Amino acid sequence: MSERRRRSANGGGQPPGDDGLPSGSGGDELSSDGIRRRRLPGNRETAQQPRMTRAELRKAGQKGGGRRGDAPGGAAPGGKPGKKRFIDYPRFGKQGFRRWVPSWRLWLSSFLILFAACVGGVFYLYETTTIPPLKDLVNEQNNIYYWADGTEMTRKGETNRQIIELKDINPNLQNAVIAAENETFRTDSGVDPMGMLRAVYNMAKGGQTQGASTITQQYVKNAYLSQEQTLDRKVKEFFITLKLNQDSTKEDILKGYLNTSWFGRGTGAQAAAQAYYGVDAKDLNLCQSAMLAGLLKGAGLYDPSIKGNQERAEGRWKWILQRMVETKNTTAEEAAKCTAFPEPIKPVPASNMNGQISYLVDVANKYVVSKDPSLSLQALDKGGFKIYTTFEKDKVEALKKAVDDVKAETLNVQKRPDKDNWVQFGAASIRPGDGALVAIYGGDGVENQHFDNNADAQGVQVGSTFKPFVLATAMQVGVQTQKDDSGKPKRINADSRYLSDDMSEIRKPDGSLVIGDDGKPYRQKNEDSGKRGYVSLRSAMQWSYNVPFVQLNQDVGGQNVANIAEQMGVRKESFADPKTPTFALGTSTISPIRMADAYATLAASGKQADPYSVTKVEWKGAARPAFAKVEPKQALEPAVADNVTDVLVNVAKNGTGSKSNALGRPVAGKTGTTDQNKSAWWVGYTPQLSTSVAMWREDPAKHERLSLNGTGGKDSVHGGDTPTDVFTRYMKAALANEKKMDFPTPQPVGSQVDSSGAPSTATATPTPTATETMATTAPDPGVPQQPVPTQTQGPACVPGVDCPGTVPTTPPPTKPHPTGGGGGGSSPTCLIPALCGSSQPTPSSTATDPVSPTGKPTRPGTSPSPTGGAQAAP
Repeated sequence: MSERRRRSANGGGQPPGDDGLPSGSGGDELSSDGIRRRRLPGNRETAQQPRMTRAELRKAGQKGGGRRGDAPGGAAPGGKPGKKRFIDYPRFGKQGFRRWVPSWRLWLSSFLILFAACVGGVFYLYETTTIPPLKDLVNEQNNIYYWADGTEMTRKGETNRQIIELKDINPNLQNAVIAAENETFRTDSGVDPMGMLRAVYNMAKGGQTQGASTITQQYVKNAYLSQEQTLDRKVKEFFITLKLNQDSTKEDILKGYLNTSWFGRGTGAQAAAQAYYGVDAKDLNLCQSAMLAGLLKGAGLYDPSIKGNQERAEGRWKWILQRMVETKNTTAEEAAKCTAFPEPIKPVPASNMNGQISYLVDVANKYVVSKDPSLSLQALDKGGFKIYTTFEKDKVEALKKAVDDVKAETLNVQKRPDKDNWVQFGAASIRPGDGALVAIYGGDGVENQHFDNNADAQGVQVGSTFKPFVLATAMQVGVQTQKDDSGKPKRINADSRYLSDDMSEIRKPDGSLVIGDDGKPYRQKNEDSGKRGYVSLRSAMQWSYNVPFVQLNQDVGGQNVANIAEQMGVRKESFADPKTPTFALGTSTISPIRMADAYATLAASGKQADPYSVTKVEWKGAARPAFAKVEPKQALEPAVADNVTDVLVNVAKNGTGSKSNALGRPVAGKTGTTDQNKSAWWVGYTPQLSTSVAMWREDPAKHERLSLNGTGGKDSVHGGDTPTDVFTRYMKAALANEKKMDFPTPQPVGSQVDSSGAPSTATATPTPTATETMATTAPDPGVPQQPVPTQTQGPACVPGVDCPGTVPTTPPPTKPHPTGGGGGGSSPTCLIPALCGSSQPTPSSTATDPVSPTGKPTRPGTSPSPTGGAQAAP
């Protein structure tokens, strides 16, 4: 060491403080070239007192929590020792982002502490988890349903649920369930960790929860299924599963599972055996057991007694028998004895479900599970809910009475057993602008072995009641055959004229012909064979001519029509193929509930409200949050909706729906009848109520639609006949205490856009709206009269001889056309032969060419009669 570093503090003759630093701080004897560094106060380092290294300085700073300039050795200013931090965070001695990066010691410590806490928490939860006895898990509770006024409607629930021992459950059912649900049940640990994690993940992100994958987990889910799909509940299920698998035998778990599983007609193996086959669980055979095991995947999908499930149920039944053989739960020889599917017996409903009550409960339950994804039909089956509905008792009873009275006056099964049997009705009534479902008619009642809810039927074609959707699309979207100033499809009004001649060719927007399945131009048939030339869309709707609306559907585009109908309330899955020419004629199968809702959109000036049947659901005294009322949305422009309504007012007053005049107040609506009169509809509304009525015949064994021709002793039944009669009787009672209201006067919309080949508009005058004026003639009561429409023979004519023009005369009252003309109206009669063309309107058979399996109509010539494509009478 140099001599210089061994000097004393004031050696070298340099007086203290002569380096310009404050006295006491001392100069830096290591400085050179005039560079000086500040020295810490205190004794100066010498050979006997060496200078501290960087590491020592850092440690000293950490001990004292000091900064550069603090006393060395961790001493705080004034000589007191610094306080050591328990957690060095933010890190001392680090700069920038490194100051905030935990050290590896901190990472390790944190992990060990967290791990220890988790282990302790798991141990605590496991030790504190209790498993109540099986008898405490089977609670006998009812669901209580209330009318709209708050009075009790009915109660539904199980009161005879039985717990039976495993020895009283046939081994066939035990083995079938194990083969179908969890083939490794007897050897596995009872937990599927990956399945649990997937369920928790889906729940955390708000998706649908998944079912447990082992029988043990399913048993826990059945027994502990609360009405909240929460993370807390899933954690409880996990620990119960662990403890149950540890503390219980496999036999006890299987016993609990079979006593708490939902089979559709009840919970538990004993209830299912009695409900489906009328035997005790110990007496089930192999074939019956395989069918019951299939229900555990979802009774709503695999119960063969539910319409549409038969094929699916038989497929699963065969699969379970095969799985039983593959998993050694039965022999191939025993399985081979099951040659015929074991059909279950008819359900035996409770007496408090008679009449319309079972259908009301069915609609309410479906609405509840659709609105609250945490609930299922299985959860509802356990009971304990209070469900407040929108159904009004007086209106439900009025609708049932209307149907019953019409059936009693019209049908006589003893007199006409081949024509008046198997006649069914379905109806629904909705408040426009609100969506409240106030009444339905679902069928003859479960006490009469009618279990399907006709108000929610999905397989009945709606016929010409679909035509208002086409007209609304033309008014709101426009026709593609002409463009407005902005280049968009031109919007039209009800005065636009279209060719209505029977067997007319249909053209695409580009002018090319629509081709049928046979490769030849497709021709559309009307209800009769008249040649009426070009008529306004108002008249075409009034008399339900098919040709104008099939052509209009081509002009606006079938997909656009489907989009508008969906916006108005029709479910997308109800539509037939929009590309087929007959789409406009109602080949779609829409339920009465949805048809009433779509027409309610028109009644509410274009505001669409989804139909709802439940206003509140309570569980253990608390209201569930999923049932808040949804505000309606504007589906159509008010002017469009009001103009369509005006056209339908004319249908009801002067057209095919004239039977509704007996209601004695403004009403709008449309009739509908399908090919071969297999269904008949009337959908009508006032400003306060929208109601649909459907009628059809169905073979209960084959589930096939039958023709209504001959029903009630009438050659044919149309929408303007029996369905309109039911509507009128019901609405009289339902609106008895409500004031008469007029529909809004429609504002102008669109312009007159005639189809190709229409005569000059020079002689055409706008048609007065139905709300402004009515026919000037005095029609025969109940028989609507139609003025002779403008007649044309094509673009070329001889002036004064066959040039098109309006006919100022109105035909005298005539008898109804044999085919009904779309609901009991008279068909127009030609008064001036020069304008009639080559044929007069004559009665025609309602038989038409069938629609091909693809939904595309066939060209005339495929059947003996010279008919066109699919026919949709009103």
